[in-house]
Amino acid sequence: MTTSRHTEPSVNAALGRILQKMMHSCSVRSENVRAILGHPGLQPDILITATGRAPVILEAEFEPAHGVEDEALGRLGLKATADRRDIEAVIPLRYPDDIASADNLDASLLRSELRYCVFTGDADEHSRFPESGWLEGSVSDIADFARLVSVPQSAVDNAARVLEEGIEDAVAAMDETAKLSPAVTQEIANLLGLLDVPQTRRMACAVIANAMVFHDRIAVIHPEIRALNRLWESDTDNPQARIAEEWTAVLKINYWPIFAVARDIVNLLPTHAAAHILEELRETAQSITSTGASFAHDLTGRVFQKLIADRKYLATFYTLPASASLLARLAVAKLEGIDWSDADAISRLRVGDFACGTGALLSAVYDQIASRHEHAGGNAGTLHQAMMEEVLYGCDVMPSAIHITSSTLSGVQPDKGYDKSRLYNMPYGRQSDGSVAIGSLELLQSSSVLTLFNTSDPAMRTGSMGEETASRMVAEVQDEWFDIVIMNPPFTRATNHEGAHADITNPAFAAFNATRADQTAMGKRLNQLGRGSAYHGNAGIASAFAALAHRKLKSGGVLALVLPLSAAVGLSWQNFRDVLSEHYTDMSVLSIAANGKDMAFSSDTGMAECLVVARKLWKGDSASRTMVFTSFRQRPDGLADSAAIAGTITNGGSVRGIEDGPYGGTPLMVGDEGAGEVLSAPHSAEGETWAAVRLSDASLAQSAQALTSSMLWLPGSAKALKLKMAVLNTVGEMGLVDRDITGPLPRGPFDKVAASPTATYPSLWNHNASEEKHILCEPDSQLLVRQGMEQKASAVWTTASRCHINRDFTFGAQPLAVAFTERASIGGRVWPNAIFEDERFDYAFVVWGNSTLGLLMHWWHSNRQQSSKAGMTIRTAETLPILDLRELTDRQLAKAAEIFGEFREIELKPAYLADADAGRALLDRRVVCDLLGFDDVTYAAVRRLAAKWCAEPSVRGGKRRPRNAGFVA
Repeated sequence: MTTSRHTEPSVNAALGRILQKMMHSCSVRSENVRAILGHPGLQPDILITATGRAPVILEAEFEPAHGVEDEALGRLGLKATADRRDIEAVIPLRYPDDIASADNLDASLLRSELRYCVFTGDADEHSRFPESGWLEGSVSDIADFARLVSVPQSAVDNAARVLEEGIEDAVAAMDETAKLSPAVTQEIANLLGLLDVPQTRRMACAVIANAMVFHDRIAVIHPEIRALNRLWESDTDNPQARIAEEWTAVLKINYWPIFAVARDIVNLLPTHAAAHILEELRETAQSITSTGASFAHDLTGRVFQKLIADRKYLATFYTLPASASLLARLAVAKLEGIDWSDADAISRLRVGDFACGTGALLSAVYDQIASRHEHAGGNAGTLHQAMMEEVLYGCDVMPSAIHITSSTLSGVQPDKGYDKSRLYNMPYGRQSDGSVAIGSLELLQSSSVLTLFNTSDPAMRTGSMGEETASRMVAEVQDEWFDIVIMNPPFTRATNHEGAHADITNPAFAAFNATRADQTAMGKRLNQLGRGSAYHGNAGIASAFAALAHRKLKSGGVLALVLPLSAAVGLSWQNFRDVLSEHYTDMSVLSIAANGKDMAFSSDTGMAECLVVARKLWKGDSASRTMVFTSFRQRPDGLADSAAIAGTITNGGSVRGIEDGPYGGTPLMVGDEGAGEVLSAPHSAEGETWAAVRLSDASLAQSAQALTSSMLWLPGSAKALKLKMAVLNTVGEMGLVDRDITGPLPRGPFDKVAASPTATYPSLWNHNASEEKHILCEPDSQLLVRQGMEQKASAVWTTASRCHINRDFTFGAQPLAVAFTERASIGGRVWPNAIFEDERFDYAFVVWGNSTLGLLMHWWHSNRQQSSKAGMTIRTAETLPILDLRELTDRQLAKAAEIFGEFREIELKPAYLADADAGRALLDRRVVCDLLGFDDVTYAAVRRLAAKWCAEPSVRGGKRRPRNAGFVA
């Protein structure tokens, strides 16, 4: 019996029916004529339209579908008849041929992997995603993708630019007000909980602009609310009172988080300034609405982030929309046992962000939950009240941040009201009773905190700011209560070792004009509340937020954090890694093998970041001993990119392990394009570093990991060779940290002054690249004994040695991992001592440390948070894997001294040119062949390793290779 073959129109009709069930808020039409304005004969396979979104067309063919892309491109730039909007996105789709003969067409479509891409733009200028190849996914993935591309990124970018420019124009009048009526702008600053500075005035304008953008959306839904243009009677009119009156009417409907503070600011404006400010912001709001991007939830947040006055100290960086979407997708995908079709089950979920900022992460999680509900046949609109009242918890110390978070979440369903929210402005700094508070971190001690006010609960308000009843509201945030805790916490450290803030006692608590006494008291408060947790002062308050997240997550809950890359490798983050090792499973760490701003998932930060996603163990479960590391070649660009990457990661199969040999990781593909590599690695129970981060070539990690285990396994080699390794503190010991040498009395016994050839206590203290081209270096300073500290100075001098490790190794500028001084010298800030009992070890250590193998170990063991700098603390250096010098024979030690003598005057190039450096190549040959006894094949593999290492972004940084820097074999 032969099964009849389904035609493409019948399959399109079936796909349209399925998509309609998954896209409740959209209209999905299949095989309709008269769907394209002016082209009644054109019949798109599937047309998806929705209020406030651009139309999307799907054109589908059975494999091999040779003509589907050209057919799809022909639709770009046309207009949909239904809403007369331009068609800016088309999705070519390829059906597997076996669908044509399926007995149950709908079931076959639902279980099939479909191949698709997307064209965006117009007929003359368009782009394809992915650039080559095809994405593979389910019908649900197609629905998700169509929703994403219905928001043209160009419109969002243009709207963000218009909003920022409009705010800047309005701020000029606000700044003039500060000069003429300083009491007014001070009162506005008090309203926002900030100082009266230019950035605060920008923020006030942003709050008004945000309310105006939302105003016109509400006016469409609620006819009793007059649109903005109806509030102006002429071009010279000043409708200050009418706007305040209209916003009072809006508040009677609801929308308190958006309009209450905005109305108060408008009422405070002097008449002479209000006319200009309101007119500028009205034009801005209407321009944004005309772009069609006023529904983009991140819009105001993107601009608002630039206005945060105390970012210098709060270290809050806006999570980019693509990054927020990626993290939210990965987090929601790890939830277990959720029936996404059940609205009641979803209402019982709890999602927390205790440093919510502008709400990007909460909005992204909301988007994922709503999307999954719709794909399961539900109506996302029915979720809104429960999402706002029960599911989403957000806390921040900035009232204006809570305003924006409330706005973005309310804007998901602007026509749906709610009676309360779980968004809290947390107490911070000196309180009225004389105590100090440290924001959300107060929740480390309990399940409830007395908040400043809850902006979105009108029942708790007695005035527009809720000064009376609401100021005494208690935020209930229970322990082990949350299904997801997702955060991008502040990164600031409490320590001030580097003197970066010479006038600041504790940078972690210097915001909002806190006094030195306040900062000290707040630091003590955090030390008290964070005791026994993952918090560590040198790791910064991000580790305290990580501890808070762990405390609030329930068993089976998902932890999703944006953290500095030091969380993966920093010694002060070991407590955090211990907690994950003991209490979590299904762990993923994602990083970016790029440089500059592109190595972060947040905006405006020059430090590398990582995403950490893990599921808390159920009671009685055992922890997974495997972690999965993903390194991207570049930061995910756009929501479609994030969706494709998250789908590949979530649905991926087996992953190559770090212990499998130097063959690289599993490619992370987006279409035919390699987006990065994925690598699994064992997770020890001792909180060891997660070194497999920020890699463009995972084979380096595999060689490095093998070397730490006394195996020399090089790329291209069929098997590993034995090479005895040990950690430094079992072979020798590290010297003192610089604060024990020249720190304030009574800690340091010395003062550092300029070098002298007759110095009693010479020191190699600073970096000077022009003087550090040879492994033999001259001391650059001398130390003078402080009066009364003679005995301690003698004790410190016993740590002097000839070997010095580079603590802050900038590969793009410096050649040396280890420096040698002819006389024993004290190592300073960047050149601490490495001390060996057998002086012959000095020579072996310095030639090993500056060979390619030594450079690899230094890089692998360091904190690669900065562009091309390997940071290393004294304690970290103690566990640096080095050649086990104790295993060398007398003959080998003599050979090491000989090699040192040969190289003491040979100039080496900066480390990022190790592959092109004839001096480094010769050093490699002498170490690999003459000292260690390996053959030419092994030497050639080491040089291949050098080329791979020098290509790593974390090694070369932003440096361009000189034209004559060719490979030296």
